[in-house]
Amino acid sequence: MQAATYSGYSADNSRLTVGEVPDPKVGPGQVLIEVRAAGVNPVDWKVMAGGLDAMMDTVFPTIPGWDVAGVVRAAGPDTPEFTAGDEVMAYARKDVVQAGTFAQLVTVSARDVARKPAALDWPQAGGLPLAGLTALRSLDALRVGTRDTLLIHAAAGGVGSIAVQIARARGARVIGTASERNHDFLQALGAEPIAYGDGLTERVRALAPDGVTTVLDCIGGQLETTLAVLAPGGRHVSIADPAVTQHGGRWIWVRPDGAGLAELAYLANRGLLTVEVAQTFGLTDVAAAFDVSRTGRVRGKLVIVP
Repeated sequence: MQAATYSGYSADNSRLTVGEVPDPKVGPGQVLIEVRAAGVNPVDWKVMAGGLDAMMDTVFPTIPGWDVAGVVRAAGPDTPEFTAGDEVMAYARKDVVQAGTFAQLVTVSARDVARKPAALDWPQAGGLPLAGLTALRSLDALRVGTRDTLLIHAAAGGVGSIAVQIARARGARVIGTASERNHDFLQALGAEPIAYGDGLTERVRALAPDGVTTVLDCIGGQLETTLAVLAPGGRHVSIADPAVTQHGGRWIWVRPDGAGLAELAYLANRGLLTVEVAQTFGLTDVAAAFDVSRTGRVRGKLVIVP
């Protein structure tokens, strides 16, 4: 099969190539997925730069990518959940960084796989797993419900935009920070947009004079503002800043979760959740996708379509 690979850690794309690699094997409890779309996430190029070396083992050459949507080509022994031809999606992170999703084929544990929602096309489904499960885990940790006012830092990004929709589906009021060019986008999702930068605390307090009950930080560096606008007894989490744990918050690290993906698929099929796809790239353009992701200015998701 064809796959993008890198031969060693690099902070740029100099070791990233595309070529022929062996097809993956399919063991018990696994499914072999023919990749139709694979979301690009900042963690992909951060892993390539060695950012998780202290936490996870890596085997080179490495295929990047942890998101996938595609068609089951084969199921391993004792895997009754899926059969060839099923349309599925998965957050395919494994214990060892090696066999990722920026390829024509990938093997994934059946417990991490869910059926693709009919309401989403392939790029949307391919961009959903990591961002969607991160948003879901964050909101579950915050116990967001109908009585909450939720502030989301970086609400127009991949995780933030999905979190807006899940929170609105749960009946919460949502305030979201974003650049002004993304304010109409956030309003369409049901959030009240506010600008980044100086005066953010005052702008949040103008909308929520008693403070917000919950905060989701999707960008990092927002702890001071978070603590300044959080109501007494409020809850806060961050997906980007472990320092929140020193101030009563929780640092969220998403897990593969087939049941959680099924929950997201249910919301999508009810018309309560969609995925904004900013741009798609071919398998030979993974480097270009990484360059765009590194800008930090992407609204929604970047997706590889092999």
